[in-house]
Amino acid sequence: MQTEALKKVALKALDDLKGVDIAAFDVRELTSVTDYMIVASGTSDRHVKSLAGAVVQACKQAGVVPLGVEGEREGEWVLVDLGDVVVHVMQPRTREFYALEKLWSVTEESRGKSEQG
Repeated sequence: MQTEALKKVALKALDDLKGVDIAAFDVRELTSVTDYMIVASGTSDRHVKSLAGAVVQACKQAGVVPLGVEGEREGEWVLVDLGDVVVHVMQPRTREFYALEKLWSVTEESRGKSEQG
């Protein structure tokens, strides 16, 4: 599956389950580890787990098996590694504390539904 298509599958899964503050960042110029980083918030540990689970399920249905999923047990921060796309789903206080957007100093590519169409 093409990277852009995989990113759209992940964004749609997050949006469908009402992920909060969904943002996708193009990090190709900053790292060789991945092409896109997606960050989203959930409203509770259950919501975070459900959002990450929805991303995993949607990607599997699209023929992409995640390379790894970390943090499912706690639900504070779940990372879904899809190779060219890495998805971080966090509770708002965790997202604010780690400030991945600022850490990577990336220019926001999309927020919310703007790129899912």
